[in-house]
Amino acid sequence: MPVTLDQNEALCLIRLEGDIDIASAIELKKLLIEALASGKEMRVDLERVIELDLTALQLFWAAEREARGKGTGFRLAGRVPEVIAVALGDAGFEKFPIPMDTK
Repeated sequence: MPVTLDQNEALCLIRLEGDIDIASAIELKKLLIEALASGKEMRVDLERVIELDLTALQLFWAAEREARGKGTGFRLAGRVPEVIAVALGDAGFEKFPIPMDTK
């Protein structure tokens, strides 16, 4: 499955893999809602993502906004592939919390 959720006492980590598009949007939305409901810090791992479409970006934007409103964090975790970092910037997400080790 291209979208999974791992949780511990303090953190929810959503891992994405492969092509994240409209076909995986329902599962991604479900896991983002579950993570938000937990009240824990959220991280999204994009390291194994090949392609990320606008649907996923919209879900991330909404989740980050909701997390900020609840006073919990939302960040991308680990290494973000350069093509994904560029896509985020091109889509207007230049202020999105992207880790510095994007290579």
